[in-house]
Amino acid sequence: MIRIGILGDIGSGKSYVAKKFGFPVFNADFEVSKLYKNNKKIFVKLNKILPNYVKSFPVDKSEITRAIIANDKNLKKIVNIVHKEIKKKMNSFLKRNKNKKFVILDIPLLLENKINNKNDILIFIDSKKKEIEKRLKQRDGFNSKILQKFKKIQFKLDLKKKKSHYILKNRFTEKSVNKEIKKILSQII
Repeated sequence: MIRIGILGDIGSGKSYVAKKFGFPVFNADFEVSKLYKNNKKIFVKLNKILPNYVKSFPVDKSEITRAIIANDKNLKKIVNIVHKEIKKKMNSFLKRNKNKKFVILDIPLLLENKINNKNDILIFIDSKKKEIEKRLKQRDGFNSKILQKFKKIQFKLDLKKKKSHYILKNRFTEKSVNKEIKKILSQII
């Protein structure tokens, strides 16, 4: 099985591109949402460290947002709790898909949390800053303060780009994304 890690800026289209590969995708953001809705243990842990914010189950994302905005240290506390569970979910995903030719890892902190393996193929999604900003503002619950706090805990884009084996130019059209994916896969296979 070949693991492909998708890297890029917040809002660069990583999840969209990941799906377009046509292989099983582990989407960490989706898994975090499921944890907040379904995992009582995560609620208990978050409630213990953030009792003024995380008050009821299922965990409401707005509670998480308030906690992060209130104190920079809260984001790291949340990431530490959630990361362990996400890593378990990813390992389960990898076991289920061990016979697949490729799997796609759509994990925002892939490098930062040292989730990648040295044999992973890393693809950086390169998108225009103006297009990213436009798309982020259209997202439900977009909060520029949260965006800045997440960017602080991520590696610089130049470093992610440098560590990547391939750079995929995302022009936010299906045709251009499919063409870029086809080009990259032809070089991998």
